[in-house]
Amino acid sequence: MRVFVCILAALALCQAYDYKEVLRDSLLFYEAQRSGKLPADQKVTWRKDSALNDKGQNGEDLTGGYYDAGDYVKFGFPMAYTATVLAWGLVDNQAGYSAAGALSDGLKAVKWATDYFIKAHVSANVLYGQVGEGGPDHAYWGRPEDMTMSRPAYKIDTSHPGSDLAAETAAALAAASIVFKSSDSSYANTLLTHAKQLFDFAKNYRGKYSDSITDAQSYYASGDYKDELVWGAVWLYRATNDNSYLTTAEQLYNEFGLQNWNGGFTWDSKISGVEVLLAKITNKQSYKDKVSGYCTYISTSQQKTPKGLVYIDQWGSLRMAANAAFICASAADLGINADSNRQFAKKQLDYILGDGGRSYVIGYGNNPPTHPHHRSSSCPDAPAVCDWNTYNSASPNYHVLTGALVGGPDSSDNYKDERSNYISNEVATDYNAAFTSLLAYFSK
Repeated sequence: MRVFVCILAALALCQAYDYKEVLRDSLLFYEAQRSGKLPADQKVTWRKDSALNDKGQNGEDLTGGYYDAGDYVKFGFPMAYTATVLAWGLVDNQAGYSAAGALSDGLKAVKWATDYFIKAHVSANVLYGQVGEGGPDHAYWGRPEDMTMSRPAYKIDTSHPGSDLAAETAAALAAASIVFKSSDSSYANTLLTHAKQLFDFAKNYRGKYSDSITDAQSYYASGDYKDELVWGAVWLYRATNDNSYLTTAEQLYNEFGLQNWNGGFTWDSKISGVEVLLAKITNKQSYKDKVSGYCTYISTSQQKTPKGLVYIDQWGSLRMAANAAFICASAADLGINADSNRQFAKKQLDYILGDGGRSYVIGYGNNPPTHPHHRSSSCPDAPAVCDWNTYNSASPNYHVLTGALVGGPDSSDNYKDERSNYISNEVATDYNAAFTSLLAYFSK
């Protein structure tokens, strides 16, 4: 499992882990999160078709997409962020995917989301942003195939806007259009058409999506929509080379005062992602300086655990470290403190894979988690019963949720592999997003 390969490059980075294997595994996690009718080439065979009656308020077909985490709600905002970041990894680190033999599965992971977004975008200014209701969904422990609760669908429109959701979905579709441009130009054009409409909707009807889709407030409340508007414009520029989008991105960046925002990159904050891409596109020093300042702060001044994990938040501590690592690895490729940023990114990745004393990726490495807070993998195959007794069982999850990154340890490197601890042991599609792209970066 541990392959010791020293890469004789400008940096003698010694590779203790098989990044290519983990990249392939991470894509399997996305297969395990699929909702809807599963394809014939599904590798995660213990998952079956589910939520085949997901519909919009007027009967629109909303099947497909990804279950969010250990539950079965389809939250459009973090799903769109996930798709954007996976596509980003494919655009900028395709060589890593190819080297890992993972390019085909990487494309499928993105397309599973974008096919759903096309369905959810039922007209120019209407986008479904959630299917399923948090409370009833979380009251159920069982297989997704066996769900019987109502799954209402929630949308944004001109009178109930959601600039963040619409712009992030536009970013996902635009980024994906770059990914598919060479292999499926017709699909890429369809993605771009939807992306342009969604960006106009986001820009022309301003508001936070979680003020319109109020059920999302308890789970994925949006802090602001300004960063997503710029993010969407930047990705549309990358996809089209239409200077009007770059002009819009820079105008909004200045109008909103984003240069004064603290750095960060999460499902809710795109500011450092915006600045890395603007630095890449424009080569302007002001953007490079912001990225440099963020990565310098994160790598030198941000709290760290005794074993070296950069500790940003107790919720998804590993996800936060992987997000920061991907931003700083991307900065390294732009020549921004290249050696130190690459070393920082690699150190965070290696902590996750085993340097912290154990692997935090299910199914990989030394002593990986076996009790993730995740319904479908905890359930034995039908017709066996799966309920809250399964949740309370001390037994490992019945199925191995290969490739999933768990939440992670606390600030002292303490971690308990317990199903009941959703802070440290839940998994989520956004947890694996930048992590996957980081693996592709180091697989090149």
